[in-house]
Amino acid sequence: MDKNVCRIDRLGRVILATILLVVGYRNRNRTLGSLGFIAGSDLLATAVIQRCPVNSVLGIDTCETE
Repeated sequence: MDKNVCRIDRLGRVILATILLVVGYRNRNRTLGSLGFIAGSDLLATAVIQRCPVNSVLGIDTCETE
């Protein structure tokens, strides 16, 4: 599996994931809070493994080619 999430994209995902996880956890009694937590978890996972299936389908690669 090739990486397709690097540098700025990865940093942005971590920041947005942290915000969504915090907001989702604080509003966990509501549907939107739960959905925010799930979205944050997904963004954090794609940042950690550096692979995004949506980027693959759309042909987006933020990693620099050598």
